Amino acid sequence: MMPNRLALKLLLALILSFGAASLFAQPAETDPAFARAQHLRHGINASIWFAQHPGSYTVEYLRTFTTADDIALIAKLGFDHVRVSIDADPLTEWRAGHSSGAAFVTELDRVVKTITDNHLVVVLDIHPESAYKAPLRQGTTSVHQFTALWRALAAHYAATDPDYVYFEIMNEPEQDDPYRWQGIQSNVAAAIREAAPHHTIIVSGAHWSGLEDLLALQPIAVNNVIYTFHDYEPFPFTHQGATWTTPDVQPLRAIPYPSSPEDITPKLDEESSLGSQFFLNQYGLARWDAFRVENTIEFAAKWGKLHNVPVYCGEFGVLRYYAPPEMRAQWLHDMRVAFEKNNIGWAMWDYQTNFGVVTKKDGGPATPDMDVVKALGLSGATR
Repeated sequence: MMPNRLALKLLLALILSFGAASLFAQPAETDPAFARAQHLRHGINASIWFAQHPGSYTVEYLRTFTTADDIALIAKLGFDHVRVSIDADPLTEWRAGHSSGAAFVTELDRVVKTITDNHLVVVLDIHPESAYKAPLRQGTTSVHQFTALWRALAAHYAATDPDYVYFEIMNEPEQDDPYRWQGIQSNVAAAIREAAPHHTIIVSGAHWSGLEDLLALQPIAVNNVIYTFHDYEPFPFTHQGATWTTPDVQPLRAIPYPSSPEDITPKLDEESSLGSQFFLNQYGLARWDAFRVENTIEFAAKWGKLHNVPVYCGEFGVLRYYAPPEMRAQWLHDMRVAFEKNNIGWAMWDYQTNFGVVTKKDGGPATPDMDVVKALGLSGATR
C-alpha cells in the first residue's frame, strides 16, 4: 500500500523544520519578520468577540460587542496592534458555503478594515475550542482540513497590506506530541506562504503556548515568521479565582504580588485542603518579584537570539476580580518592563472582559483603567 500523501508531507515538513531551517532562514537584516515584529510592541487582545463566545455569532453581536469606538479608543490609548481571536468553526462553515459562515467572515472583513484604518496592525489568530484541536493529535484528515482552512483564509486576505495584517496559525494548540505539532505547523505555514507570499506568520509551541513550549520549539523552514509564547506566571496570582482551570486557583482571593513566605503564610489558613495550602505555599517560597519576572523573560529572548528569529508574547494578564488592583498593576508593569528590556513585543489579555484594560456596561462607552494603562507604559496614560 502506498503511504498516505499527507503523512509524507507532514514527515517532510518535520524533517525540514529540524534539519534544514538554517538553509532556508534569511539573515536578520533581510527577513521582514524582524521589521514586522517592531509593529507588535504593545498590543491588546480582542477576545470573546469572534471566538470563545458561548452563544451564536450573530451579526448584531459582532457589531455591538466591540465597536468602531472601541477600536478608536485602543489606538488613542497608545496600543499599536490588536490580536483578534477567531473561532475555527464559523470559518469551516464559510468554506462550506453556509450563509452563517459568510456573514461571520463579512463582519471579520469589516473589523480588519476598521482596525487597519486606525493605523493598527491586526493579528488574525485562529483560536479554536478544544474539541476542534483534539482530532489533530492523530490521523491526517483533520490536518488536511486545517491546512485547507488556512490556505483559504490566507488567500482571502492575500490582497491586504502585509505590514498591517499578520496570520497566527493556532492559539494554544493543546497537542501532546511536540514533534507532530512541529510537522503540522510547518505544513500549514507552507500553505499560507503559497497563498499569501508576503504576509508574516506567527507560530507557537505545542501545548499551551507557554514559555516552556517555545524553548522546546525548533524554527520552521519558512521565512517571515514570528515566534510567540504566553506568560501568566505566577499562576496563583494571575489566575486567582479562575473557575475554568486548575482547582487550586479557584478559591484564591487577595493573593499578594510580589510573593514571599512572610506574605503568604497568613493566607494559608484560608485554604480548605493541604493540597491548596501547598500550592499557595510554593508561590510564597518562589519569591516572585520584578527580578524573577525579568529573569524568566530573558529565556525567551535567549531562545530568539539562539535561533536568530523574532519573539513575541501574545498573551499575559491578571484576572481582575480578586487580585488587589495595585498589585495587578505592579505585575503588569514588571512584565512590560521585562519585555522592553529584552526587546520582546506583547499583547495584553484582554480588552474588556475578565482580564480587561477597560470596563463596558450595558452597551455603554468603555472606561479605561488608567492604572493599568500607566503600568503598560502607554502614551494614552498621559491624555
